[in-house]
Amino acid sequence: MLELDYFKELLIERKKQIEKNILETNSELEELKSVEINDDGDYASLCTNNLIDNAINEQQVNELKEIEEALKKIENGTYGTCEMCGEPIRKLRLKVKPYAKYCIVCREIVEKEPVR
Repeated sequence: MLELDYFKELLIERKKQIEKNILETNSELEELKSVEINDDGDYASLCTNNLIDNAINEQQVNELKEIEEALKKIENGTYGTCEMCGEPIRKLRLKVKPYAKYCIVCREIVEKEPVR
C-alpha cells in the first residue's frame, strides 16, 4: 500500500505541474492576440511560436488525461497492470512513467502498430 501512495503522490504532483503549465501557456497565447505585428518577420516568428506552444499544450493535455486515468486505476485497484497482457508493470518503469498503461514488451508492440 505504501508504494501506491508513492505513485499517487508522483501523479498528483505531475498533474499540478501540467495544469499550471497549461494555464500559463493559455494566458501567454491570449496576450499574443493583442500584440501589434509590424512586419512579415514578426508575423512568421509569432506564428512559429504559436504552433510550438499549441503542440506542447496538446501534448500536456494528453499527458494530463493519462495521469487522471492512472489515478482512477489506483482508486479501483488496477494500477500497475498492463492493459494489454494483464501482467504487472515493473516498478522501475512506473517510477520513470507513473502513468504507463503497458509493460515494456506490450509498449513496443503498440508503438510498432500502424497509426489508423
